[in-house]
Amino acid sequence: MSASSHPTVNLQLDTGHRQILRLALPISAAIVVPQINFITNNIFLGQLGQAALAIAGITGVYYLVFAVIGNGLNNGLQALISRRAGENRFKDIAELFQHGIWVAMGFAALGIVLTYTLAPYLLDQAMHDKSGFAIAIDFLKIRIWGLPFLYIYQMRNALLVGINKSKLLIFGTATEAIVNIVLDYALIFGHWGFPEMGFNGAAYASIVAEALGLGAVFLVIRWEGMAHQLGLFTKVAFNGDAIRLILRQSYPLILQFAISIVSWEYFYLLIEHHGTRDLAVSNTMRNLFGFFGCFTWAFAATTNTMVSNVIGQGKPEAVMPLIHRILAWSVGFACLVCVLLNLAPSFLLQVYGQGDDFIASAIPVLRIVSFAMILMSVSTVWVNAVTGTGNSKMNLYTELTTIVVYIVYVTLVLETYHLPITIGWMSEWLYWAVMFVPSYWYLRSGRWKKLKI
Repeated sequence: MSASSHPTVNLQLDTGHRQILRLALPISAAIVVPQINFITNNIFLGQLGQAALAIAGITGVYYLVFAVIGNGLNNGLQALISRRAGENRFKDIAELFQHGIWVAMGFAALGIVLTYTLAPYLLDQAMHDKSGFAIAIDFLKIRIWGLPFLYIYQMRNALLVGINKSKLLIFGTATEAIVNIVLDYALIFGHWGFPEMGFNGAAYASIVAEALGLGAVFLVIRWEGMAHQLGLFTKVAFNGDAIRLILRQSYPLILQFAISIVSWEYFYLLIEHHGTRDLAVSNTMRNLFGFFGCFTWAFAATTNTMVSNVIGQGKPEAVMPLIHRILAWSVGFACLVCVLLNLAPSFLLQVYGQGDDFIASAIPVLRIVSFAMILMSVSTVWVNAVTGTGNSKMNLYTELTTIVVYIVYVTLVLETYHLPITIGWMSEWLYWAVMFVPSYWYLRSGRWKKLKI
């Protein structure tokens, strides 16, 4: 792809603490809103009974499998856009963005087809509760139609973060959160003249919220003049090289994220064999992990963007000091979250309305999860730094190794020896520890300095 320049705009980033926070804090705000949606769904669904809360864990992780496929595309595209931003190649940014949307729509179509054809068979074989299976499948056949909106939304996130406009993410996510909460209340319980849809009401609410959140981001991009500045939404000729570049950069990340979440779905299915209470507790942990892990994931996304941008500027010597600065912020926020979670666990858990026995069962698991967040805050920065160098295959190899260890552990603990789920959730400690080692080694080796994307 040919280089192009722009006389009035410089997309190159510096590597100071202020720049790190300027990128990370808006990203964290954008990430936290979907997590609020997940938690809101579960709080409302919990009022339908503990069984509904448990089934929400299965359906939530299933949809997350496809969401992280989009996230893999997002991260791969973000690294490419950030590299071109570091090189100030504006024309290539617009071309990459448009082709990224086309690729995403192909994956969305595949996700819908698989949900209607393969998912019923797989869940029927895996779930012991057949009444819960029927509810889960009905829900997923509705929920999956939000995938095209989600994927385009993620591609626009990649654009905004890649060109250092992460502060604009909040408009779309705030719209999505407000709509989701209002429609959850209206459609699950049948308020304000809406039909009472029960469990499926959460699916319809989420689809509408994703669509309106996407619309809000589209309007912001237009309003800010970025469409004209970068040549977005103009007619772009199909470029097979651009498609191949996006897929080459993204497919290892797609596989990495998909394998990771599929293994988490496997973990939840093993938990389901332990009973409704343990599954409901674990679903709550997923919500808390997602909500309070937002700062960690924001610093991870910041690492991806800034490392790629700095390399694009021709400054490989600045990468390691940059990673250490981001690490300090990531670990600091994770330690603060860990302390807060352990100071008032009952206060957080009582919002699910499941009673004292549920809270007593959940607190030991919460303590395990809170420490796992600290380990995650370290590992995700190093893993995303590898993504920023352009060697996404390294991420895939790391994930494959880690998942083998993870699957062996959870199978032995939960299925073979039927140990308590507190021991099962210690798999998160193992997962993040194993993820850290090869990523750290690769970056310290300096092999990434010769890589071009």
